[in-house]
Amino acid sequence: MSIPIIETCRKRKRRPKLFGLHSFAEPGCPINPTGPFRDNIRFFLKQCAEPEDYCVNGMPIWCTLLVHENKSCVVPLYTIKEDVKLSSNPFCDHCRCTGWSNHFVSKRKYHVVIPNDRDWNKPLEDGVLNIHSHLLHGLMHCNGFGHLLCINGIEGGSKYLCGREIMDLWDRICEILRARKISVEDVSKKHGMDLRLLHGVAYGHTWFGRWGYKFCRGSYGVSEKNYGRAIEILSSSELDNIIQDFSDREHCRQIKCIIQHYRVLSESQLVTIRDLFKFMLTIKSRSAVQKKSVTAITAPSAPSQRNFIRISLPKKATSKEKSSRCKRFTSVIAHMDSRWPAKRLEYAAEVIVGALKEHKSEFCHGGMTRQDLRDAARMHIGDTGLLDYVLKSMNNVIVGCHIVRRAINTSRILEYTIDDIDNGFKAPEAELEIHQKPQPDALPALVPGTDVYDDVMYLYNNVLLDYPESEFLELTTQAVLDSKHFVKELPFRDEDDQLLRFFCQVMPNLFGAENTLTEKSPAGELVTVPLHATVLDLKQAVEKALRDTYCIMDKLVVTDIEDLSEMDDRDVLFGALESGAEILISGSGIDLDSNLRHEGGADNWIVRCECGAQDDDGERMVSCDICEVWQHTRCCGIEDSEAVPPLFVCPGCCASLGPPMSESPLTYQSSDDLLLDSETVYGMDLEYDNCIRILP
Repeated sequence: MSIPIIETCRKRKRRPKLFGLHSFAEPGCPINPTGPFRDNIRFFLKQCAEPEDYCVNGMPIWCTLLVHENKSCVVPLYTIKEDVKLSSNPFCDHCRCTGWSNHFVSKRKYHVVIPNDRDWNKPLEDGVLNIHSHLLHGLMHCNGFGHLLCINGIEGGSKYLCGREIMDLWDRICEILRARKISVEDVSKKHGMDLRLLHGVAYGHTWFGRWGYKFCRGSYGVSEKNYGRAIEILSSSELDNIIQDFSDREHCRQIKCIIQHYRVLSESQLVTIRDLFKFMLTIKSRSAVQKKSVTAITAPSAPSQRNFIRISLPKKATSKEKSSRCKRFTSVIAHMDSRWPAKRLEYAAEVIVGALKEHKSEFCHGGMTRQDLRDAARMHIGDTGLLDYVLKSMNNVIVGCHIVRRAINTSRILEYTIDDIDNGFKAPEAELEIHQKPQPDALPALVPGTDVYDDVMYLYNNVLLDYPESEFLELTTQAVLDSKHFVKELPFRDEDDQLLRFFCQVMPNLFGAENTLTEKSPAGELVTVPLHATVLDLKQAVEKALRDTYCIMDKLVVTDIEDLSEMDDRDVLFGALESGAEILISGSGIDLDSNLRHEGGADNWIVRCECGAQDDDGERMVSCDICEVWQHTRCCGIEDSEAVPPLFVCPGCCASLGPPMSESPLTYQSSDDLLLDSETVYGMDLEYDNCIRILP
């Protein structure tokens, strides 16, 4: 079979380089850089990629062609360089949510992208960085810190690449370029199951944990200790105890049959739910031949009956009928692999609908151009990437009791309009994607072994998410689900190549006492010098590295190195410092007044929530209109389905405004009554005399 070469590559004057997909970025194949990331990425683009003859939003593009050895196709790997000073959004929301708000703003970002299969033969378009259907999208700052933004394999729409292959490739690229830390927000799902919970119980780590990604920070104040304890508690639940606890529940017979079925199949004893899930997922991951043999052994003679609701759909509609169909926005985002949680997407949709309603009431029509609508929504939401993502998804969608549509107006400009559902419109039920939970009393029993994932889903929904009368396990499960941010730290390697390597860091006192950030500064920037280098050579190398990396250090002049203050500039370094050491430098020329100072942005938000969170964790928040302190809406008793009130006063400010009310809307119950260990489950160590807030 001939290899289909990408259409854009056919116009090149010389034949492009081709690399093997599964061997690319292995050590020495095709390069083996040993410098810092900022130099390695340049060397990578020079040796392994070819520049495209076009740009997207003014950003240059390079393409690396990877041949899939088994499927005879060519996969395009694009690298896009973003100049931060020319960017419309120079700050990094991903750094802020990961806990890296205090990192200095890097001068360059590199986006590594593999588009969806259907776009392999097309040039990239403007807005490519806001698309979340890419097979791979990784972002790397030039200081070596980066973020894995999305992975979409076969189940995400690809015909050729599975998630494991893409993840292996990304991991090798990070290794060969010597990245320092890579974060990922794990919101991945499979068949509606959150993999961070399923794999956490089955393997003790998330799906990304196979590649070394470990807990970084949890939302809602979840600590690493509490996360690890929650995983331990859930995974150690014994199967016999589960059967006993479900003895008086409707699901008892199905759960018992599933457990007994896989106990018979397993050659080893299955004692805990971790043993069971691990064995079930192992069966699912076997080869096709093994799967067929297992199914043949376990399949009943009668036709299998699945525990799912089947909805009869109407005949295939014409294109005109399709364009008028509407879906619930909550249903649309349920099928999308977004880096933002569903509640943030819903909140953004509510803000957009509010802007359309206000415009319609003022001008008697609901039409707003995309740019006007985006600007209006930015008054409430500063994350432009989030707004662009939601706006792209809003066409013939239902938000609350309104329908949002978009179309090209007479001026050939994209325009959004809004209609009330009550105004003569009624969405046919068959056209709405309504997800319903299985109803055991109305559906036939699940046949264990017919489909392993059906059995896994049944246990996931009824045991992990709905354990009978156990608030303790409910909070423990929620602690795992609230832990989404994971990081892989790549170790430092000191090569035997006649070079000295140092991590240089600017002394904190050079930034003034006004710096109130609580996070410690990142590890120093890597600098390499020859063995015979002098102190002056090191100072010049440090200046060059920091000027090349960070926006506020364009004019940095290094005057002193702390550990070498007694040495003359002409003295040789060899023997004075050990390679790999961290050094502190003093100097002048740092632009302390620059807006491009920290990746978290110029706004110093104060986050102080009762759950313990003291920084933005990416979850929905509300600010007190008096003290301007941000808190989670969930912790304040505002449901995700509710809009944020136009005026919000936190309990502390409310108490200071007047005497306490005779009947408080909040009641408190002692944690001893609930038999909960405050050191085990997060959210218990509240400053309310060891009490737990219970909403009415």
